Amino acid sequence: MPADRFMNREIGWLRFNQRVLELAEDTEQPLLERALFLSIFSSNLDEFFMVRVAGLKRRLATGVTVASRQSPRAQLSAISEVTHELMERHAKCFHSSVAPALAEAGIRIVRWNDLTRDEAQYLHRFFRRTIYPVLTPFAVDPSHPFPYISGRSLNLAVAVRDPHTGRQTFARIKVPSVLPRFIELDGQRFVPVEDVISAHLPQLFEGMEIQEHHAFRVTRNADLEVDEDETDDLVKSLEQELLRRRFGPLVRLEVEETISDGILAILREELGAVEEEIYRVPGPLDLAGLAQLHRLDRPELKYPPMVPVEPRALAQNDFFAVVRERELLVQHPYESFATTTERFVELAASDPKVVAIKQTLYRTSGDSPIVDSLIEAARAGKEVVVLVEIKARFDEQNNIRWARKLEEAGCHVVYGVVGLKTHCKIALVVRQEDDGSLRRYCHIGTGNYNPSTARVYEDFGLFSADPEVGEDLSDLFNHLTGFSRKKHYRRLLVAPYALREALMRQIQHEIANHARGQPARIRIKVNSLVDEEVIDALYTASRAGVPVDLWVRGSCVLRPGVQGLSETIRVRSILGRFLEHSRVFVFENGGEPQVWIGSADLMPRNLDRRVEALVRIVEPEQRARLVALMDLAMADSTSSWRLEPDGSWTRLTHDEEGNRLRDLQTTLRGDRHLRVVDG
Repeated sequence: MPADRFMNREIGWLRFNQRVLELAEDTEQPLLERALFLSIFSSNLDEFFMVRVAGLKRRLATGVTVASRQSPRAQLSAISEVTHELMERHAKCFHSSVAPALAEAGIRIVRWNDLTRDEAQYLHRFFRRTIYPVLTPFAVDPSHPFPYISGRSLNLAVAVRDPHTGRQTFARIKVPSVLPRFIELDGQRFVPVEDVISAHLPQLFEGMEIQEHHAFRVTRNADLEVDEDETDDLVKSLEQELLRRRFGPLVRLEVEETISDGILAILREELGAVEEEIYRVPGPLDLAGLAQLHRLDRPELKYPPMVPVEPRALAQNDFFAVVRERELLVQHPYESFATTTERFVELAASDPKVVAIKQTLYRTSGDSPIVDSLIEAARAGKEVVVLVEIKARFDEQNNIRWARKLEEAGCHVVYGVVGLKTHCKIALVVRQEDDGSLRRYCHIGTGNYNPSTARVYEDFGLFSADPEVGEDLSDLFNHLTGFSRKKHYRRLLVAPYALREALMRQIQHEIANHARGQPARIRIKVNSLVDEEVIDALYTASRAGVPVDLWVRGSCVLRPGVQGLSETIRVRSILGRFLEHSRVFVFENGGEPQVWIGSADLMPRNLDRRVEALVRIVEPEQRARLVALMDLAMADSTSSWRLEPDGSWTRLTHDEEGNRLRDLQTTLRGDRHLRVVDG
């Protein structure tokens, strides 16, 4: 196969974030949603630098090779070029489009010089009362070394002069994270917090002349490194590593474009930043803070409210009786997480016939009703086993806190398998039936047990009382809490021991069916497609003539539509109000589709270094529903981004006659399975 058949993964991710930015640029989106997309772009980019760029820099520093056709240095250079372009575009979108539109709607982000006298007086009082007590200026001189700048903090670089001696001094002021990004004046006008601090610098440096001041921001390596084979206590080791996270090496320096060469030279020298790590942008920096505006009570500037529905089968029926009768497939956020997944765990906790609950927790919310239910179950004397993945990136501290709370309540808490992250989303409830027998009720999902994200993440969940699924989950929990290398399950495909092998076998089966003249087709929905072995298998299928439809939200390194390589492969991406998060795998199987849902993306880490689980959907109506979803996403009449062979993405929102294409998420709200209504 051609050597250039894989695109760069990191650039692929940046192009995903570019699609988020294109939603912010889309004037047909509600205005405050556009502001929120600008915020999401900024937050996404922060995490990309903290993890992906940091990893490349670490490999460059240590000389570790990477499985890529480009060296770490070449990749970093390409990332810097694309990121500079996107950050400039992001700033332009804010200043030239979103901010003026907000002003027309009566919402203004104003700088200090634009304030009225009354507003300035109000902020003088606000500063003395709320900001001044938590500020600490740090001077830099022979007795005061350059202070440590923590990651993602907003700072002011200040140059002051002593009028008596003429001596010039550099100082740094950290904007305290306890302060809002924008100081609200009257619900309509907002001032960047650094402007308020800057206006009061004479009070912080009394008797000194303020010569100049500029905002800057640092992003640092936040990827944790814990050798599980060398530690006796994983929790304590992680806590120590979390403390070190704040002191990771610099990976990006953002400065206002008005910064002077002299101040920038000081920052470069003291922070050790090289040119490609420096990003000059128009202020204000840290537009992730625009999420604050999205909380305004301006419903006319947002998506219309949506009330998730309760599945028809559950209306006024006993949950366990419904699942005993037939499996239940739900799709969030169109169908309520609270009345399905949360209710399942709550009922299990309160039902005196339930004797045991086992569950995995990868990410959950800060006030999780699910965790509260597990605690209630343990206190009621039920056997409760919870696998808490404390290595879930950026949720480590939160998960450690939950783990301790669960342990204190009497739950059996385990931390997974050494060397692997447990990413599968599974719950098992063991209940004694009226005839005295024990029955297992199961939930397998594509998303986390997190009520907060369930309102904006699109995910599927399957509830089942099928004995085969129950046996599978029992076996899988035994693997997670004990010692086992079980590979083969009944209705589950489990990584890392068998999922890759099973997917490759399914692809080969489609190739063989096509050769025999039987119906053959591959349809896959994932968040990321970067695994080269799987991609080569898909290329092989395409060369054999098998149609391949790929729905990829994020990074995709496969090149579709290349003559002689991938002519039958189409790649689509859909972004919108909800984050497309579910993973769905459909293999035509000679006209009797095999359909799987689960937690695994097509990445080496998911297939080889995580515990993942896919469950096979067996009910014909549910299979047909998932096949129809895939067909809807891939249809030419549906609005989407289409991946070109050169790696660029083309957004199509209108047909050749200028008619707006169908929006998938809006269409799903009217689906007969969902019956979603507006609030």
